[in-house]
Amino acid sequence: MNTAIADESTMNHPVVSRDRWIAERRMLLLREKELTRFRDQIASERRALPWVRLEKNYFFDTPEGQRTLAELFEGRRQLLVQHFMLAPGWEQGCPSCSFMADHIDGMNVHLAHRDVTLLVVSRAPLAEIGRFRRRMGWQFKWVSSHASDFNQDFGVSFTPEERAKGEVCYNYGMQPFPTEEAPGISVFYRDDAGAVFHTYSTYGRGVEVMMGTYNLLDLTPKGRDEHDVAYRMEWVRHHDRYEPVPVAKAAPAVGSCCAGRA
Repeated sequence: MNTAIADESTMNHPVVSRDRWIAERRMLLLREKELTRFRDQIASERRALPWVRLEKNYFFDTPEGQRTLAELFEGRRQLLVQHFMLAPGWEQGCPSCSFMADHIDGMNVHLAHRDVTLLVVSRAPLAEIGRFRRRMGWQFKWVSSHASDFNQDFGVSFTPEERAKGEVCYNYGMQPFPTEEAPGISVFYRDDAGAVFHTYSTYGRGVEVMMGTYNLLDLTPKGRDEHDVAYRMEWVRHHDRYEPVPVAKAAPAVGSCCAGRA
């Protein structure tokens, strides 16, 4: 049985009876179902996009030796690439790209069983990639496009000449960009004859699709808690660079002999 209570507020948020909460939750559920159906529609339209057959034969440095893009599919039909911001000479990879990559190892076995190979590509040489990968403890496959035009052709690396113009072509339009590398996700398909097709790429906030942590934060009262900051993801750290999580102190029990003491 629900006991009606007067409206209150905590942390500047209304507190209501259970009955009123259920009523408002049902209203929000209708909106959530609209979003789910719309997301399904967009996914269908994404799959319906025309493809581009790749004529250039890209080569990558891998721990097993040099491989073509077609060989990176590892026998599957679909290849999903995270364009990871790690340029030659960088001491470490981009924290936000690392945030994305932190989600990969748990997904990989499931993706493989749906005919998808997921791997990470950066422009840094393989030795530099390997050093950072070992530090982070990741198991996923990570290859170098150092000797190819792959990053430039897929809009995630910019030459000094391009940047000197003040704007680069990123996310399907010209815009200022602060660094030589940018994040992205690209998807490819390989047919039975071995031909490779580019089917989709997403950039900017589109890469949040890999950030499962954000999906969970969006369920919480404080959400992403990224207000009043110059750069939305400035809170993100490499997972080995966070300060220890503070242990919450329990509030004194009501009626405790210490509750009223200073």
